[in-house]
Amino acid sequence: MHPFLDETFHVRWSTLVPEAVEPDIRHALEIARERIEAVCQVTPDTATYENTYAAFEEANDLLSLGWGRLQHLDSVCDEPAQRAALNAMLPEVSEHYASIPLNDRLWAVLKAFGESAAVKDLPPVQQRFIEETMLDFVQSGADLPPDKKSRVAALEAELSKVTKLYSEHVLDSTNAWDLVITDEAKLAGLPASAKAAALANANAKELATDDKPAWRFTLQMPSMFPVMQHLDDDGIRRQVWEASTQVASNGDKDNTPLVWKILELRKEKAGLLGNAHFADLTLQRRMARSGENALGFVEDLHDRIQGAFNTEYRELCDYKARVTEAPVDGLEPWEFAYWSERRRQEEYDLDDEVLRPYFPVDRVMSGMFDLCSKLFGITLKERESVYYERGQRPADAPADAIEVWHPEVKFYDLSDSATGAHLGSFYADWHPRESKRGGAWMNCLFTGHPGGDGKAREPHLGLITGNMTPPVDGKPALLTHGEVETIFHEFGHLLHGLLSDVAVRSLAGTNVPWDFVELPSQIMENFCWDRQSLDLFARHHETGEPIPDELFDRMIAAKNYLSATAFMRQLAFGKLDLELHIHLDRYLGKDLDAVDREILESYRVPLKTETPSMARRFGHLFSSATGYAAGYYSYKWAEVLDADAFTRFQENGVIDPTTGAAFREHILSKGNSAPVDELYRRFMGRDAALDPLLIRSGLAEPALA
Repeated sequence: MHPFLDETFHVRWSTLVPEAVEPDIRHALEIARERIEAVCQVTPDTATYENTYAAFEEANDLLSLGWGRLQHLDSVCDEPAQRAALNAMLPEVSEHYASIPLNDRLWAVLKAFGESAAVKDLPPVQQRFIEETMLDFVQSGADLPPDKKSRVAALEAELSKVTKLYSEHVLDSTNAWDLVITDEAKLAGLPASAKAAALANANAKELATDDKPAWRFTLQMPSMFPVMQHLDDDGIRRQVWEASTQVASNGDKDNTPLVWKILELRKEKAGLLGNAHFADLTLQRRMARSGENALGFVEDLHDRIQGAFNTEYRELCDYKARVTEAPVDGLEPWEFAYWSERRRQEEYDLDDEVLRPYFPVDRVMSGMFDLCSKLFGITLKERESVYYERGQRPADAPADAIEVWHPEVKFYDLSDSATGAHLGSFYADWHPRESKRGGAWMNCLFTGHPGGDGKAREPHLGLITGNMTPPVDGKPALLTHGEVETIFHEFGHLLHGLLSDVAVRSLAGTNVPWDFVELPSQIMENFCWDRQSLDLFARHHETGEPIPDELFDRMIAAKNYLSATAFMRQLAFGKLDLELHIHLDRYLGKDLDAVDREILESYRVPLKTETPSMARRFGHLFSSATGYAAGYYSYKWAEVLDADAFTRFQENGVIDPTTGAAFREHILSKGNSAPVDELYRRFMGRDAALDPLLIRSGLAEPALA
């Protein structure tokens, strides 16, 4: 059979072996082509919504299912045979998807029905799907002459290959480096949790014994960041920092030429499609509308906070000078996090390690579920799951067994509290592995259907993934507060998918403009700072006690410590992204690091040693054909939305079921079934205001009543 195409709701991950990739994906491609051909043969006199747009939407369902599962496994269980199988099929799959909007016969059928009088009698969500689909086709080159269509298709295929190679370089070079320390005295300052994790890592790699302990550090964030933040040894911190800046920067793993190649391919594609640059092509249907608008947004915020940003750096240098009783004319890159943390601990008497015991990952999850149950009227329940090695599913395995792709992965069901309806399910995979790419993300494995018009409800299926502090020596994984925020963030994305109530799958869930997609995720982070909501999940892993009042007070006092610096860091990423995509001609042919310095001169603290460009390992921008390219500003754009929207929760006591129900109704359930700025106005009753974000960040004063 075809395991990658098995439509069983509970995925049988153990059957998804590399040998099945080519036959399964080829079979799915054949079915997709047959279905598209069937749409192409529809005549104007027989055309209906069902045999044109509805049939077109379903044409790639099996291919999307199988290819999506393969791409997911590539992200969490990378291995050579699977990587080879994916890369072997990547050109054909990319060509297929790129060819769809360039298919003259298909476009003729869809365009004819889309412009027909019959459309006005359809339900609004179907009308919107027709409108959005026609814009997709035009934006992808459907109205171009044949020679230009062919070139667009070739560009799409090339982008898929080059961005995949970029991503592999980042993963491989990250995994290629480690640091093993055998002298415990060199670990002074490192928290006990980080030492225990490094010891366990060395033991797992058989680099240490009980008689000869060793501590292994990697470039994965849970390993690297405690070193940069806490380790007293300046030389080791420098060594780790230098290694991190060399990821995807050397030899056959150097992404420098790929960065320029990807930018050139995107620019050419944008030009063929009638746009001045890739940012305008990408943003024309997002809230920002154009690259210049997005860049203006970033630069406006930069100007508003630059004074506070510069002051924070001067004060940090002064702090180091006072502590060391020596002149300080600036900080080295490997010193910044260390001295920042020392000053934070001194001024606010707050150490992340003191908070860790209150954030065991399972308790964080269950408390977050309690919160969301109260807010959004849902019930969440963990299900028993099993793990089988791939290719080794037992013959007598229960047919209804819920498989996971790794023993640490958990599986949950989500239901509507009022009706009991099963709305969706999801997997959670929180800890780093060498076979897993870095970062945190949410993904949709299957988009369900709300039912109605003779159709039964189909639940959604999704996943949330991260690289959080792992458990050590059988003890629970204890998270930093920042990692807790990440879990809430990804769960917000997940709710946007699982609570979708849109009958057209292409408009459901997170299929919204990317400068709106972060609103549900970022609004959830606010609950990590509220006393009421914290008490639902922040409980000591041994005593069950909530965070003491005096510790909570210190935590809140320190909330906006170096907030302008964190704010500016996000703006810098957005600025670099937009400048490269808008003004590529200005920078092409120059040294990448020099370009980075030129663009970000007033966006980065003036460290004593120049930091090589992040672009070589900036997966958000370069690890897929589009991704967050020309769209990284979306994080800050959505922060404006979430800070403003959260004021409605605050005005009503924060954990307010009425406000939560409204957010579910107008935002979480609606996907892209209506223009997103209209959805926002339905929830807030007005457009978003900028001031709440600056006030929340401590960078502006609240207006007097």
